[in-house]
Amino acid sequence: MGAQLRVYKRRIKSVTATKKITRAMEMIAASRIVKAQRKVAASAPYADELTNAVTAVGHGADVKHPLTTEAERPRRAALLLITSDRGLAGGYSANAIKAAEELTGRLVAEGKQVDAYVVGRKGVAYYGFRERPVTQSWTGFTDSPTYADAKAVAAPLIEAVRRDTDEGGVDELHIVYTEFVSMMTQTPVQRRMLPLAMESTAEESAEVLRRGGGAHALYEFEPSPEQVLDALLPRYVESRIYNAMLQAAASKHAATRRAMKSATDNAEELIRSLTRLANAARQAEITQEITEIVGGASALADATAGSER
Repeated sequence: MGAQLRVYKRRIKSVTATKKITRAMEMIAASRIVKAQRKVAASAPYADELTNAVTAVGHGADVKHPLTTEAERPRRAALLLITSDRGLAGGYSANAIKAAEELTGRLVAEGKQVDAYVVGRKGVAYYGFRERPVTQSWTGFTDSPTYADAKAVAAPLIEAVRRDTDEGGVDELHIVYTEFVSMMTQTPVQRRMLPLAMESTAEESAEVLRRGGGAHALYEFEPSPEQVLDALLPRYVESRIYNAMLQAAASKHAATRRAMKSATDNAEELIRSLTRLANAARQAEITQEITEIVGGASALADATAGSER
């Protein structure tokens, strides 16, 4: 019994130490979420207005450009997958990879060749383990991405969009990342960045009618719509990738916080269970010792009574 009690105490001590680690990681992730949310909120207006400007140019000028014009027979697509460099975040990276696999299957079914671009060690490890080709990959900054990181990721993608497909270029650019909805909800999303879908929202249509003209009436293009789109292309791709990376970072911190909270709760439950078992073992040990003492005293009394006769 004594040996069993020592085992329980040793396990309680080990689980308690683990609980301290998971609690600390939960608190760190919670503090990082706030910073990540602020960065997402700060980057969204610029990305949205830039998208509106590109849409306005596309509506207001009849030009062929990778930003706004779809290929008649698209043959090749680039897919940018954003995952995490680290684990301990539940199914965060696995869900993003699953969404990328679904999109890849759909594009292949449409007869398109898919070039994979991957951000994060988890995604790189997934493709490497399955010996699948990756055109380019980036690691080391997923927890706190900067605009410089977004520019580095966007550069080869912009170059691929500008090249002809016969020379290794692509007709479409897709991105898969995890969108931060709330502290409890993070959703993997699949979006086509290029060519831009030329659709007007109800608010945009109402604004156009109020001003009394088409969308192109709101803008004047100098020196030409083509040169404006050429200038906007890298900025549009960079801003959208930067916003997606910030959304993914916030989602990862939220997933880590949730996973670490679950681990802490499980550790507390395990400690309570082990404490009950240790108490039962100690009680059994005490009961056995009392039984042995009573038995010994009874035997001694019997022996003394026999000798007196």
